[in-house]
Amino acid sequence: MLERIRIVLIGTSHPGNIGAAARAMKTMGLEQLALVAPRCEGITPEAIARASGADDILERATHHDSLDTALTDCRWVVGASARSRHLPWPLCSPREFSARLPGEMQGHDVTVALVFGREDKGLTNEELQRCHTHVHIPTSSDYSSLNLAAAVQVLAYECRQAALATPSGLSEAMPGSVHPFGVEWDNPLANHADTERFFEHLERTLTDIGFHDPANPRQLMARLRRLYMRSRMDVMELNMLRGILTRVDRLQNPPTGPADQDESPH
Repeated sequence: MLERIRIVLIGTSHPGNIGAAARAMKTMGLEQLALVAPRCEGITPEAIARASGADDILERATHHDSLDTALTDCRWVVGASARSRHLPWPLCSPREFSARLPGEMQGHDVTVALVFGREDKGLTNEELQRCHTHVHIPTSSDYSSLNLAAAVQVLAYECRQAALATPSGLSEAMPGSVHPFGVEWDNPLANHADTERFFEHLERTLTDIGFHDPANPRQLMARLRRLYMRSRMDVMELNMLRGILTRVDRLQNPPTGPADQDESPH
């Protein structure tokens, strides 16, 4: 279970924080580290020193130009957010995240991502909108500043507690877990890459039919993204929606080829 949890760090500016995050991961049994557009080198003497023996995680860390490529195969994406946003998003505490984790990870191919932002300004709204859920660590109101590696440590600890609490311990946490929808589902949930292709298709179609104006978006796509991310589409549902959009596309721009002209509209 823990091997399929990915820690994603975006725009990290200090190599010591990458090393300390690797240490926090290894102490809790997490192995996957993804660095998105880091503003520093991932392996430096300081990073290695702060890793304190977790050098192997630094060496295996994957590097990505964009968040989307780091999340391609992920089925549940959780973004660490330190403050409330203008557009509310599903929010949980670290303990609530821990309680949901085993159910979210049913299936041997399910990968979950925990996304952390820059040391100085966290995650952008666009990055947070690529997450199904936000998690907020309830720090003291007198002093709420939390170091990046410390935030990773808190959530990595919750991941380990979730694994320890499952019937089969740290091996496979599937038996006895509660699915996100409270019942064994008939299709796997859509992964990040397929979901993003759906949103691209949706925006393109809404623009073509004049419902969406990219020059004056008025949060339309952000709200539609929130709607569909909250619903947790499965693979079949997503394919049906893509099929509906394709049909709208054809009605909006009818094919003109000889073979297509003979195609029944029904």
